[in-house]
This record gives sequence, structure tokens and C-alpha cells, in this order.
Amino acid sequence: MSSNASPSAAVASSQRRAADAPAVAPNSPHARLANAVRALAMDAVEAAKSGHPGLPMGAADIATVLFTQFLKFDAAAPKWADRDRFVLSAGHGSMLIYALLHLTGYEGVTLDQLKNFRKLGSNTPGHPENFETPGVETTTGPLGQGIANAVGMAIAERHMAAVFGDVVDHKTYVLCSDGDLMEGISQEAIALAGHLKLSKLIVLFDDNGISIDGAISLSDSVDQVKRFEAVGWSAMRIDGHDPSAIAAALEKAQASDKPTMIACKTTIGFGAPTKAGKSSSHGSPLGAEEIAGARKNLGWDLPPFEIPQDVRDAWLAAGARGQSAHADWTKRLAALPAGERSEFERRMRGDLPTTALADAVRSVKETLAATPKNIATRSSSEFALETLVPAVPEMIGGSADLTGSNNTRTKSMKAMSAADFSGRFIHYGIREHGMAAAMNGMVLHGGIIPYSGTFLVFSDYCRPSIRLAALMGERAIHVMTHDSIGLGEDGPTHQPVEHLAALRAVPNLLVFRPCDAVETLECWQLALESKDRPSVLALTRQNLPQLRTGVDAENICARGAYEIAGPDGASDVSIFATGSEVEIAVEAAKLLAQRSIAARVVSVPSFELFAEQPAEVRRAIRGNARVNVGVEAAVRQGWDAIIGSDGLFVGMTGFGASAPYKDLYKHFGITPEAVADAAAKALG
Repeated sequence: MSSNASPSAAVASSQRRAADAPAVAPNSPHARLANAVRALAMDAVEAAKSGHPGLPMGAADIATVLFTQFLKFDAAAPKWADRDRFVLSAGHGSMLIYALLHLTGYEGVTLDQLKNFRKLGSNTPGHPENFETPGVETTTGPLGQGIANAVGMAIAERHMAAVFGDVVDHKTYVLCSDGDLMEGISQEAIALAGHLKLSKLIVLFDDNGISIDGAISLSDSVDQVKRFEAVGWSAMRIDGHDPSAIAAALEKAQASDKPTMIACKTTIGFGAPTKAGKSSSHGSPLGAEEIAGARKNLGWDLPPFEIPQDVRDAWLAAGARGQSAHADWTKRLAALPAGERSEFERRMRGDLPTTALADAVRSVKETLAATPKNIATRSSSEFALETLVPAVPEMIGGSADLTGSNNTRTKSMKAMSAADFSGRFIHYGIREHGMAAAMNGMVLHGGIIPYSGTFLVFSDYCRPSIRLAALMGERAIHVMTHDSIGLGEDGPTHQPVEHLAALRAVPNLLVFRPCDAVETLECWQLALESKDRPSVLALTRQNLPQLRTGVDAENICARGAYEIAGPDGASDVSIFATGSEVEIAVEAAKLLAQRSIAARVVSVPSFELFAEQPAEVRRAIRGNARVNVGVEAAVRQGWDAIIGSDGLFVGMTGFGASAPYKDLYKHFGITPEAVADAAAKALG
């Protein structure tokens, strides 16, 4: 490679594509920077013997212009609150962002880490993971998630700016692929973004026309520019290998009053002699011969992983370019009134207003003790939120067009809109998947604790995003009502039976199913205090009695399970139940008492928290009764960890039916009489 051309952030003359053997200007400043990214990508994938070289090679020109001229960031401060966010939605092209982070000087993203791409213990995993690699904003790979996360980030930026002013003023950029835009979640996300006029959201579409199976034309013929325009975006097409066109498009996008999509026509595997423009460069190493040919085409004759010092210096300069903006921001932050600055910093750290939250919880408990409420737990949730939301101002609520059913909007909450982002309630529309992913983006942005509402049966639509929240350890709270056959007449399409088990199977996810107003409040407190994991609150449509009437200083639900009713002495039977079935268990214990059988009732609001208790605590809660019975209007899966494989279970074994809920409980045998009879029979 020639070393007589000094690279810089200046835009070089256009570099045009050629489908089979791309012609490049290897000595232009821009090309040398971009080719450094390409070389690192193909070298790392080759060393790992797996990976996706095609996208990094094809999108290198886009990324080079963005990172050297437009993206506001400081490589020395990856968590700077007012940095621009860059989301690689096409997470399979992870070597693109790893190369960029390494070249711009992010601490920890070393050359050795690139050499250990996809190896155990490296911080360069197969797909980007925000908890592994500094500078990675979100965990991507499942296509469509990144662009939907970015919508949440852009919402968070607008809300925080409305609250705190010019200490929050940044953009969110996305690099996405054809696959991202084919996934249905992308439509939910971009429609919401267009509706809210998120003008600081800019999507760069790597329009290379290739998927794993071959040409995109095999399966898709959508005009993406028209599609985005139809949902309220600005959209344009450019040559994704022309740095001047890329820069001009980004300048136009920054001035738009709408979100912008830039369709960048690129060649996947740019520079590869026989695989450029083909699916063969998408998801496999290029091979030694192809890499040698690519090096020749790109004018890059250096050994693997070697970067010329002048190229490295130019990239490091790009990584430091945002330091002056960072310094200016630090002054603006310092100029805020002390209380406002402290509040901003608290929210961005993710710390709760501990005293205010404790006071709110105590206040609600005292009110419930004075005036017990026999209401549905969805209504109990609303009652709790009326006090919690003012106490925790970073809580941003929402619902997927079920506000009146989920009870997630309090009387004081103003709706967020394109005209006023200070509102604390989001009307997501019928977009459960996009809603859940946007919530993840809000958490990742910082400063917000999002919660939302839908029916529990529609957790299926949210599950991929909930799983990623659990993987990332993000505090997103999902209120899911109509949690069993207790919803009644809407029938089996809407009655969840397997959903609790499915959600409980997700690692690092808290699933709460409270039995009354007091438990609902305590579960809300636990969800808010769980900084490093998401939560689901499964709540009823039908009314339930308030079983706890005292004012407990302790959050008893934190144990995961506890005895809520029982005899003074030993018990013959332990009945374990959740949610609406705790009432049934209590009534069953009374029936057993009439037969001179002593029974205790254990409420189990959270399987996960119970499993995390010390062994001696779990043994004490389980007790030593001769017969254990589990009661839940759902399938048995997961219950054996509590009642044992020889325990009895009263619940569902199939789908529900359409009828009034009381008739359904009788029809499916989930009644106090059925529980008592099963326990008595087992005792002999």
C-alpha cells in the first residue's frame, strides 16, 4: 500500500461501485480509512473461521463518513450522556462496529480482541452485546430489534430534552439491513417514529440487495423509500460508496423536521474479486485466496491486522473529535441549578429516589389497611401508580391501545406527542413488539424507567424484546393484564394458559402474579428496585378480595413466597397458589378445616425471587406437610420446583373456553372444593 497520501476526515471525490470487481481509489484519504475497516473485518472473520465479512466491507464507506464527520462522540468517554447514539441494527455485521471502536480508540477494544473475534472471553462476540463491549449501545442480532431500540432512544432523548433543556441534545443513528426492514417489528417502529416526528433519528439503510438465500428479489419487492415516506419520514436514495453523496445526505437529514431514512446502495463484500455482490460474502469467511484478491483490489498490501500509523492516527483523531463538544456540554451541565443537575445525574445513573419511593409505598399500604379494596389487580396496579408515578418522575407509562383495560395511565399523566415530549404516557398503538423494543431503547438511553401495558396473551408478541431486555439486564416493566381464564367471555384466543410458564423460563426475568392490592403494590416496588432485570406483572381482570390488611414495614413479596394463611400448629397440607387462585386456596383451607385437616396457604407472587432465597428459607416456606398442592389457572410446567414432582396440581391442561369466568373456573375444576377434595384424597 502506498504511504504517501495522508488520510484525514476530508471527503474525497466519489468512489464508484463495480459489481464484480469494484474499482476503488486506494490512495484517497477517505478510501484508506474505509479500507482499514474492511481489512480488519475480513481478517478477523478469517481468523475466527466464522462471521459475516460482507456487510462491514460494503458499509465501510457509510460508517467512515458518519464517524469521521457527523457522529458526536468521545471515545475516551463511552458513557457521556449527550453523545450521539449509533445502533448497528444489522448485528451480524459486528466486525464493522468492532473495527470502528478499535480504530477510534475505545479503551479495551484492542487489536488482540479483534484477533479473538468470536472467541470465549473476548469482548468481540459474534453479535454486538452492550454489556460486553464499550461503545456498543445495544445488543443486536435478531433483526429489526436495533432499529426499534433506536426509536426508543430517540423518544428518550426528546423527553429528557423537554425536561432538562439543552444538556440533552443529540441524535440517534442506525445502520440497518434488508433483513431488519423485512421483519415486522420494523414497521411498528418506523410508524411510531414517523407519528412522533422524531427528527433526530436517522436510519442508514445498507441497501446491498442480498440476503442469505441470494438476491433480495427472490423474496421482496418493497420500495423502501416509498414505504418510509408513507409513514411520515423523509427518505432518499444515494450511492453508498460515494462519500460526497453520503455526507450531503447526512447534512440534509440533520436539517429535516422528520426522521430520515437514507437508502445507501452498496455492494456486499466490496472489493472481493469473486464474491462481491453475492450472498457468498454474507455469512462465511472469504478464504485466503479471496482475501488476497480483495487486498489487491483495495490497494491494501499489508499483513493481516496491520494498520499504517498515519491511518491509525487519522482514526484516533476522529475518536477525539468530540472532546470539545463534550467539554462544552460539561459546562452547560455545571450551569444547571444544583437541584436540577443532581436530578439529571440521578436519573442517568438509574438510581431511584429512595426516600420518595419508600414514602409512597408506605402511604399506599396505610390507605389499603384503613380502607381495604376488593378489586382486580389491574385496578390495584392503577391505584398504586397514582402514588408511585409522582414519586418516581422517570417512570414513563404506555399501552398498546389497551389503556382502559391495562389501567396504566394515571389521572395526572399527560400523553406524549410530537408537539409536547414532556408527557409521561405513550400511546403505542397496536404495536406490542415495537413497544417492548422501544422500551429497551429508552432504558439503554438512560434517564427513564419505561412501563407499558397489554394483555398477557400478547406477551407472545413482546417476547423477543423481553428476552433481550433480560439478556442485557435492563429495567423495563411490562404490565400484562387479563392473565387467565378469569378474563371470561373473550375465550381461548385471549386466555393465557402457557404464557406464565413461558415467561418464567426466561433467565433474569422477574414474573410477578400478585393476589391482592397489597401484593400488587409490593410487586411494583420490587420491579422498580430491580435495576438489572426486566419484570412482568401478570394482573387480573376479575375482582379479588384484599387478603392482607395490615401495614407491613417489610416487602414480604421480596421472599418470592410466604405463608399468607394457616393454622396455629402443624399442617397436613400446604397449598401453594398465585394471583387469583390464592383466594381459592384460602377457601379450600377452610373447607379442609371443616374436615379436621390442617392446611396452610402459601402465596407465591414470584417463582424467581423464591428460587433465589437461601436453601433454609426455601425449606421453611415449603414446610413439611404430607401433601403439597399447587393451584394456578395455567399449565403445571415450572411448578414441580415448588411442590415437588409428586405434588398435586390444580390448574389447566389445555386451552380455555368462552363463558363467564365463574362458569369457567367450575368447568375446569379450579375451585375450593376441587382443591380440598384432591388434598383430602391424597391424605387417604
